[in-house]
Amino acid sequence: MEDDATLVERAQRALPGDLRAFETLVARHQSMVLGNCRSLSGSADDAEDLAQEVFVKAYFGLPRIEQRASFGAWLKRIKVNHCLNFLRGKRGRQHVDVDSPETQDEPALQVPPSAHAELLAGEERRRIQAVLDAMPETLRVALLMRDLDGLAYQEIAETLGIGLSATKMRIKRGREEFRRLYDGLPAS
Repeated sequence: MEDDATLVERAQRALPGDLRAFETLVARHQSMVLGNCRSLSGSADDAEDLAQEVFVKAYFGLPRIEQRASFGAWLKRIKVNHCLNFLRGKRGRQHVDVDSPETQDEPALQVPPSAHAELLAGEERRRIQAVLDAMPETLRVALLMRDLDGLAYQEIAETLGIGLSATKMRIKRGREEFRRLYDGLPAS
């Protein structure tokens, strides 16, 4: 199995229309990008679009990737910046809650019930996502960049355009807020 660096080199040298190397990179990183976009955006629907847009940006940015850069770290940077731009553009918009009584009978929003085992397996994940969704954006984004993406505090500070101490404080407060909200949710 080829490593990311080899696949990047193959994708950069590929003839127009030969996407095999890049498609392998997408397959390798797709679930991570999609999951992170879901956590950062707070929306499963937006996450799919965001993830696709991240890979489009990555594809067109391949000629500019530095040789010493890891593809995974480079892709995370694209993902974080893209999701932050999305969140900035989303501010001030009004959204409809799919759980509101007005939308409960809307056929397009109905999902057939899943198997009981799937419900149990996903309950913890939904509980965590509910906590993340309830957190203020400033705390959630910094916390996810650190704990989910594994970015260094300095990288987070630079990406968010804030100081290092402010970054550390947001992450500390984010962890505290996560624990407070998580402990306050009833277990299903």
